[in-house]
Amino acid sequence: MAQALPAALPEELGRPTPAVRPWSVVAGALSRSGGNFFIWAVLIFLVAFPVGAFLLLAFTPRLFGQGASWFTLSAFSQALQGKAFVALWNSIWVSFAVCALDIVIGGGVAWLSMRTNIGGRRIWPGFMWGLLLVPSYLIAQGWQYLLEPKGVTYQLGLYSPLLYHSFFSPAGVVFVDALVNAPFSYLTISAALGGLGSQYEEAVRVHGGGRLATFRVVAPVLAPAVLASIAIVFAETMSDYGVASTLAFQSRFQMATYGIFESISQLPANFGVAAVLSILLLAAAAIPIGIQSRVTRGRSYAILSGRTRPATRYRLGRPARLALTSIAALFFLLALGAPAFGAFLGSFVQNLGVPDGAQHLTLNAYKEVFSGSIAYGHVVQEGATGLLAPVLLSAELSAITATLTAVIGLAIARLLAARRPGKWTKAGDLLLVGSIALPGIVLGAGYIFAFNLPFTSRVGLDLYETLPLLVMGYLATSIPTQSRIMVGQVAQVHGSLMEAARVHGARALSAWRSAYVPVVSRVLVLAWLITFTKTFFELPISQLLYPPGKETVSVAINSWLSNYHYDIGTAMTVIALLANFLVIALVLGAFRLLAPEGWRRMGGWRPVG
Repeated sequence: MAQALPAALPEELGRPTPAVRPWSVVAGALSRSGGNFFIWAVLIFLVAFPVGAFLLLAFTPRLFGQGASWFTLSAFSQALQGKAFVALWNSIWVSFAVCALDIVIGGGVAWLSMRTNIGGRRIWPGFMWGLLLVPSYLIAQGWQYLLEPKGVTYQLGLYSPLLYHSFFSPAGVVFVDALVNAPFSYLTISAALGGLGSQYEEAVRVHGGGRLATFRVVAPVLAPAVLASIAIVFAETMSDYGVASTLAFQSRFQMATYGIFESISQLPANFGVAAVLSILLLAAAAIPIGIQSRVTRGRSYAILSGRTRPATRYRLGRPARLALTSIAALFFLLALGAPAFGAFLGSFVQNLGVPDGAQHLTLNAYKEVFSGSIAYGHVVQEGATGLLAPVLLSAELSAITATLTAVIGLAIARLLAARRPGKWTKAGDLLLVGSIALPGIVLGAGYIFAFNLPFTSRVGLDLYETLPLLVMGYLATSIPTQSRIMVGQVAQVHGSLMEAARVHGARALSAWRSAYVPVVSRVLVLAWLITFTKTFFELPISQLLYPPGKETVSVAINSWLSNYHYDIGTAMTVIALLANFLVIALVLGAFRLLAPEGWRRMGGWRPVG
């Protein structure tokens, strides 16, 4: 039987319904769907538009006013012959050589630090992360300061022509690239070793097998990690511009990334050949990815179950432990210690690397850098570009980029972590994956081409040779990577936190600040620091997009080095590194001292209780 309605409604329910305001309806619709569209539209504008237009130029130059043909392959015929083809082939074989070396280096350090009692096993992973943050061109330049004539080894009486000619050669390029990309191999293989228990090795020993038999059993289980290492290292080596523009260029060893830069920098610029080289570069980077997919398709590599036991750490004998510890220490000495020593000591050598100059230890390079007037012989260039202006500019641009990346990356990570992602999220996810593998030199070339078109000026996008365009290039490289890094932490945050805050009367912004930001504060700080560090020393995009008279740190350093003023270039490098580390220390210290106690606890900076 239906219950009778009350004779009168309560006062609150009896009030008339307020009129619906049109702007509130629009705001609600945007918050539900338009916000997602806006975020992905920003990413399309930053990545898909400039790169897509640049690559499309290789087939249809008339579409962009660069030729008379709607469809042509003439740019391919130009790129697949002469110096451009040699550069592409050099990049391919160097990448394969680096992959082979890094499987041994990265896999060896991972196995020694995780499965043996090698000395220093707790600090080697930290050194790997440190190596990951150092730009490749700084490592190449550090070795150059050591080995070149009239360099650091010359000052110490240890100069060797054999080492010099060996380093400034294709072998030296492979050597430096292997040092730079070893962390990628280490990270992929160590992740797989962490889930590999001891049951397979124990089963081999029970059946009388030795070390070779154990390797034959365990190696196939690690195949996905090894193939992933090959794919990542190959792509990173193919797309690296730092070594190609420093060591390889000075060794007269052409590589594809520098070939793209030369095609754009020449007068007149040959965007067609640069676009073709970019397409071939991306296609070559896809080779190991395709091999990985074909090998692993249809096979099972599942090893984790309820019966998996923690791995047993091998107890090395004293001679073996000492030898392997020495080998690991030697690798990090070659990767970090030697180039750092070369750069630091080289900054105190007057006329470093100058064959006909008198060398002696002095502080003149640092004085000239900070004074702003750089002296060469008897000529003093008043107001010449020193370090202070570039370092302040790079710090400012890096801080802006890091802040925008943290905000936009967090919004994208929330979309990617949704249980039921929409069509925009699925399409944007594909764009993010492709953007991560996109070489910086290709992105910078796309920005030069796309934002210099007459069309962009007609619609009011007069951004060519401006600092906002440079920041856009930085964002295009940082947002895809950092948003993917944030997904893991964001996916752990339950939506009920925001709902609980709203139930207790908090407005949307207040609920976001009090209930959500504290939980993800740690990943936000880390994303900010990583982005700041990477942007501070970013080279290819900076070199292509910096406005005249607005040199960044990386551009200023390479400018002085290319003019053979190595002492000033090394002084700039040392001070820039110290400034970067100072910013990192200040940010981490400020978070510990100024962030509320609850933020530090939920952010994971100190244990609860």
